[in-house]
Amino acid sequence: MIISLRRLRIFFAPLALLSLAMLAGCSRPQFQGTDLTGASFGGDFVLQDHHAKAHRLADDKGKVVALFFGYTHCPDVCPTTMAEYAAVMKQLGDKAKDVQVLFVTLDPARDTSALLAQYVPAFNPAFIGLTGTDAQIAEVAKQYKVVYQKQGEGAGYTLDHSAGSYLLDKQGHLRVLENYGAPVATLVADLKILIEE
Repeated sequence: MIISLRRLRIFFAPLALLSLAMLAGCSRPQFQGTDLTGASFGGDFVLQDHHAKAHRLADDKGKVVALFFGYTHCPDVCPTTMAEYAAVMKQLGDKAKDVQVLFVTLDPARDTSALLAQYVPAFNPAFIGLTGTDAQIAEVAKQYKVVYQKQGEGAGYTLDHSAGSYLLDKQGHLRVLENYGAPVATLVADLKILIEE
């Protein structure tokens, strides 16, 4: 049996269109930060919030989480990052209600719940500061591959620490690493992708 080329085109054309439609439906927007989808680290944890109450990461399920590790005495990286996320929340408008920013201190000796209650909400009242014991903080930092080291002695010591922030989806899965200094527009774009998933 001989089938003409014209008939083959007619037969396969709908299949080709269906395949293209399926591919278009499967494609997803690309993150501007580093895509960590499927990463084997991260996960749930429990720390104390700036109201001195237990706070689980799982408490934020249903929201996209921006997770940042720092400390209140930080001279540059931390206040800059927190100010950037405050600007992000303004740009998100109504979508900001679907985002929770968490600031995890790496300096629990100085960053008590009372101090975090002054520092963190000053950037945005919806932001939550988290602290705990040295061991708890060390465990969560390890869980998220955050490194930090004390520099200097006495009350004026500083901390060298990882400067990026993480975005987690509404199910609490690690999805994006945002480098320190990423433009606000980048943070907004990546958060919108996760909000709309």
